Order: sequence, then structure tokens, then C-alpha cells
Amino acid sequence: MKKLNPITIKRLKRFRQLKRGWWSFLLLVVLYLLTLGAELFCNARPLLMRHEGKWYFPAFRFYPENAFVKDGTPHQADYLALDREGAFAQDFVLWAPVKNDPYRIVPKDELTPSLLEIVRLLPQPRVASLTLKPDLTITKATGLETLWKGDGAPEDSTGRALEELWQLSDELTPALAPRWAGQAVPSYSVTLIPQSGVKYPPVELVFAAADTPRAGGRKTLRVRALEVLGDTKDNAPRIWKFAATEELPASNETTYTALTEELRKQIADARQSVRKGELFAPVECTLADGRLYKLTVEREEVRFPFRPVTGHWMGIDNAGRDVFARIFYALRIALNFGLLLVLFSMAGGTFVGILQGYRGGLTDLLGQRFIEIWSAMPFLYVMILMGSIYGAGFTLLLVCYALFNWIGISHYMRAEAFRLRKMPFVEAARCLGLSGWQIAFKHILPNALVPLVTLFPFSLVGAIGSLAALDYLGFGLPVPTPSLGEMLSQAQSERAAWWLTLFPSLALFAVMLLAVFVGEGIRNAFDPRRQQRLS
Repeated sequence: MKKLNPITIKRLKRFRQLKRGWWSFLLLVVLYLLTLGAELFCNARPLLMRHEGKWYFPAFRFYPENAFVKDGTPHQADYLALDREGAFAQDFVLWAPVKNDPYRIVPKDELTPSLLEIVRLLPQPRVASLTLKPDLTITKATGLETLWKGDGAPEDSTGRALEELWQLSDELTPALAPRWAGQAVPSYSVTLIPQSGVKYPPVELVFAAADTPRAGGRKTLRVRALEVLGDTKDNAPRIWKFAATEELPASNETTYTALTEELRKQIADARQSVRKGELFAPVECTLADGRLYKLTVEREEVRFPFRPVTGHWMGIDNAGRDVFARIFYALRIALNFGLLLVLFSMAGGTFVGILQGYRGGLTDLLGQRFIEIWSAMPFLYVMILMGSIYGAGFTLLLVCYALFNWIGISHYMRAEAFRLRKMPFVEAARCLGLSGWQIAFKHILPNALVPLVTLFPFSLVGAIGSLAALDYLGFGLPVPTPSLGEMLSQAQSERAAWWLTLFPSLALFAVMLLAVFVGEGIRNAFDPRRQQRLS
């Protein structure tokens, strides 16, 4: 076995001393190995099972449903559904740690135990009825005392002008003129704010529509005065969310326990009826503060995307698939794509760069002109054209990317070959009669590997980011292939589903950050210009 160069050994020891880069490298390797065995850790099919005396390997082989159920179909069995129905109750079944896969659509009945029961107390505006004369004097007031916001008994407002209590708007008088004249007019409403020192709230005056004209006009008008609920804490709706088995809500427990025992019993009865699938009609109730509220109780509906729940810790996407399973498999695809792309790109770029740099002359001139023309081709248009002809896929995407990604590496290797071809060891090899290929790839190339090793992690980051960007734009891997970019594209259209933004972004950020730390450590370890201190 050929021993490593002492300089290489020294660089490797220096890399291990850089803790951030070394531990990032180990974490990245462990993550990659875990994703390579994704079927062993995240699978909706059992890894191993014994049914009726026979051994089965569902995670690795296809078995129809009728192999386990007499009246089953010849299609792929839904093992989780069969397990919930008790089909494997007497059998030995070995499941993966996470019982999901990236393509399985989660049945809605599986999420039923995690549904929340939502109780709302919505404040209702208090209503008064006023009868007005043409000079806007109040001749009769019903329920006006309920609007009183001051201490003690409310003032008697009968016989007082409307403008003594509320500030009249400029459009009120001309809007009421046809009403006093007895004309047919539509309904009209206007918001008034109280006069200074008056202890009534802002109100919305609502005048009913007059469908038929009235000869001789009208002597009085009846108007409803609705309290305008301001945007304050007292007027905010009270909302509690219960799990199916909880007696107290998971949030705002203190405010819930402050309700009267009678109201809490009413809420408990309403929850029972909603749990049975019955429709609960909203009811009005009055709390201790004297304010009128509308009580509504409803059960959460299963709509995809669905929030994180037990068994689906990262939520469910808009197609009903588990987000964790898709991220886990998407990381394998992204890492495989990045590694293969970087290897192919570096191999092609190294070959072209070494050939140009060592040969020089016309070979270098023609090679540079070809690279300039090739790099001017629009990659995205080529990718769209090839995808429309051959269909989108992992291999096509890898080939198209590799056809353009080698150009940057070739420039580095060309410069290294230009630098090394005049070195004494190259002249000595030429004097010994070695061929140009032997000199280029057995002597120059091993001494020009520093740029390749240093750029490898950063190229990996770029490849993973490029795949995510193409998937985000819809030009990458075909649906329903697990992809971080595709999940981020879902997040753009499902902005309320925060888990579709958070978890794929964290996964992409973590992998790229680890690769950057590895690249930083390799760059520092292979840097020949180490800082030295004089003592």
C-alpha cells in the first residue's frame, strides 16, 4: 500500500485540529450515511414481518393486499391501515422508527385524534332603538341605558337633541332629507362619535330602507344605534383550543377558568355534541361584565397542508404527505446529486484544464475560444428544451448541469498546469523520456490537487443550492419526487403553513452550512501561508 505524502499527512492533522471543520465533516458524513439508508429509518412499510408462518420483506419487495387479507385487492397494500384494523395483531412486525414515506398520502381519519375543538366567545355590539323628530330630537329611546359606560344610573336622554350626545357628520342631514319627504330610499348607516364628556360609546346609526313612498312625508324616524366595538383588549374575542381529551384548554387556561361554572358546563356539552358530528348552533350569553357574547364551538377540519401533530412532527404538505419523510428523502437526493455533479464536473474540468495548461499554444487557444462560446449558451433554456424532449429526471438534470459546470474548474487547473509545467521535476520527467500524458497526469496533476480539494465543499454547496433553485422554479425533478425546492415552492402559495417554510429551509441551511464549514477548514489546512509568531 502506497504511503501518503508527509505534507498530505501534515495537512490532514491540521484539518483535524480545526474543530469546527472536522466536526462539520463528521456530521455531514453521518447525515449522508443515514439518508442512504432512508428506507430503514423512514418507511410506511414494515422492514420485516411474519404472517401466517411466512416471512415477508415489504420494505424491499412488492406484496399485494390480498396476500394478507382474503378480500384484499391485487394492488400495493396499505400496511399502516391494515395495522390499525388489526390485521397484524397476531403477527411479528418490525417497523422503521418513523412510519411514513415521502409518497404516502396520510388518510384524514388518521389525523382525527389530533383535531382540536375550538371555542370562541365573540363580543356582540349592544343595540338601542331611537325615535327621532325632523330636528333630530330623541322622542323615544329603548335600550339606550345598556350603552351607558359611566358609573351609576344612565342619564335620561328622551327629549334631548341627537347632537348633544354624538357629533353629527356633514352628510347626515342631506341623506335624511328624502326620508322626511316620504320618498322611497335604500337603507343608510353612519358612524357617530360621542360629544366630549358624554359617557356613551361611538355608535353606528342604521336607518332602514323605505320601499314605498309615503304621501305627506314622515314625522318621525326609527333608527337602530349599534355600539361600535373598538379595537381594545376588552372587545377582543376569547378563543380556546382543546385537544379531544382535554378538560382545560392548552392556552389561555386562566381566562377559561374565570368563566362561570354554568357557562363551562354549556361549553362541555357543546364539545360533546360537536365530537359526535352534530352541528352546534351559536348561542348568546352574558358574562359577569354584563357584555353580550356569542358562543360558537366547532371542530377543526382536516385540510392539507396540516399543522404538526403527533406522528407527523413536521406537519403535512398540501398533498397530504409527511414533511419529515419528504425532507429526509430529499436530502439523500440533494447530496447524491451534489456529489455526482461535483465529481463529474471536476473530472471534466481537470482533464480540459490540464490539457490546455500543459500543451499550451494552439491547443490552449482553441480550447479557450470553445469555452467562451460554450459558456455563453443559456443553461436554463437548454434545460427547458431538453426536459420538454426527453422528460425531466434526475439523470437528465445531472447531465445538463455537468455539461456546463466544469468550466470554472478548468480555469483553475489550467492556471496550475501553466505554473507547474516549468518546474524542475517536470523538466526532469521530460528528460527521462516520459510521454506528455504521463507527465501531465502522473506528475503535474498530483501537485495541482490543492484547488480541487479546497473547492470541493463549496462546489457541493453550489450544486445543492442549484438543484433546490430549479425545483423551486419548477424546472427540476419531476413531481412527486421529494425535493426541498418543491416544498419551498409550496410554502410560497401556502403562506399560513409556516412548517412548509421553516423545516425545509432549516434542512437546506444546515447542510449548506456544514459544507461551508468543511470547506473553510480544508482551505485553512491546505493553506501554505500559515501565520507564524516570533517569540
